[in-house]
Parts: sequence; structure tokens; C-alpha cells
Amino acid sequence: MKTISIKQVLALTFALLASQAQAEFAVIVSASNQHDNLDKTAITRIFLGKASSFPDGSKAIPVDQTEGTAGREAFNSKVLEKSPSQLKAYWSRLIFTGKGTPPQESGGDSEVKGLVANNPNLIGYIDASMVDDSVKVVYRIQ
Repeated sequence: MKTISIKQVLALTFALLASQAQAEFAVIVSASNQHDNLDKTAITRIFLGKASSFPDGSKAIPVDQTEGTAGREAFNSKVLEKSPSQLKAYWSRLIFTGKGTPPQESGGDSEVKGLVANNPNLIGYIDASMVDDSVKVVYRIQ
């Protein structure tokens, strides 16, 4: 039986981490939504409850992935620029004061894509490899 060295295990671990770190995520809207792109500021305002509409005034409803998914971690750190604990504190404060509610949570990539594809008011994020004709990419996260 062949034994695996610590160097081989470490090399494999780093390779896996590097591949996950390079995953690209996409902020998406329904294919029937009129927006072709949104900037980071507009997306952040929608997901932090500071805006309830797209820049043109049409209703915007954010959909978050379940806590702990790779997509949510990438989105929170690269778009919202907040850690999970910062977001928890942020939403706790808004909920307590009655000034806001966090985005709806809906599983992972396929669940979010399915919801967003069927409602032009929804905005979410998924792994870029999951994008198809049912949704439009309005922002990319690397």
C-alpha cells in the first residue's frame, strides 16, 4: 500500500483552496429584467436594505444564499465588504429598531437561480458556471 506524505497532503489542500478562491460568482437578475449591469454600490444598497428598488425605480428584492455557502462568503466579503459577524450585528440593529429585515435566504446556487429566473424583481448571486439563458449577469465577483 502506498503511503501519502505530508507534503502531498499539503499540496493537495493548497490546490483545492486555490481553486475555490478563484471561483467566479455572478450577481444575477431574471432574463426579463431590463437591467444589463449594475454597479457595486447599487447592489450593496439593495442587499443592505438601504434601497428597495433598482436605479430605474423598479422594485428590487434581494435573495441571499444560505449562511456558510461559498457564494455567500464571497459576496459578503467582496461586494458588501463585511464579515459574517459584522452582517449579523448590522441586521440585528436594524431588526431591533424596526428599520429593516435581512434578505430572504434560499439555499444555494440552483435554488437562487430558480427563484430569480421566475421573478424580474429578484436579485441574487450564484456560481458563474451556473448561469444560463434564464438569468442575466449584472455584476461579476472574482
